[in-house]
Amino acid sequence: MVDEAVVHEVPYYSQWESAELVRAIIDGELNAAEDPRWGQSGAATPEEYAWWSWRLCGVACLRMALDHWWGLAPAALPLAEECVAAGGYVRDGESLRGLIHTPFAAYVRQRWGLAAQARELTLDELAEEVAGGRLAMLSVHPSIRDPEGPEPVRRGGHLVLAVGTTNTALVIHNPSGFPGGSQAFAHVPWRSFGRFYAGRGIVLGPPGTGAGVTL
Repeated sequence: MVDEAVVHEVPYYSQWESAELVRAIIDGELNAAEDPRWGQSGAATPEEYAWWSWRLCGVACLRMALDHWWGLAPAALPLAEECVAAGGYVRDGESLRGLIHTPFAAYVRQRWGLAAQARELTLDELAEEVAGGRLAMLSVHPSIRDPEGPEPVRRGGHLVLAVGTTNTALVIHNPSGFPGGSQAFAHVPWRSFGRFYAGRGIVLGPPGTGAGVTL
């Protein structure tokens, strides 16, 4: 791991427009279509927003990275539609496969000019990448919002953004984290992180001389 703590000041975005309502939505107390900020997503209807909102963890991570390096965060639904066109998502009726890491990384490089590489990462490699100034979208189980909770049934199925590292914890932005604790700059102990982590992700780096940005 690293000797000194490194935490990047990355803006946070939830996969729901109202980050303060995430617990109520996940617990089933509030339908996502009732999110009062649904229109900010770029969706045409509350129902379209609600369908996509459960599937936008990767898009939320991308929005964070774009705001960090480009100073802009395009609306979620237009980004999701671009990812479908690029093969990062495969939609079949009401089902959606993805986020598919390799075509998504190619999309990020070509569309946004960021460095992006889909790869397997050991914990030591992950810490080195983040300490070196990069961010990492990581495949984890969604129950990582409670790292001291029960053993997850599997690893993967959700994406979080690694924004920092210390000698005791990985610092993440979790698009489906709960307000007041597991959303922004959440510290997940290294001793617990491996229980949730699928061993792979997408390493993102700052803009080079690649594609320009147009909205």
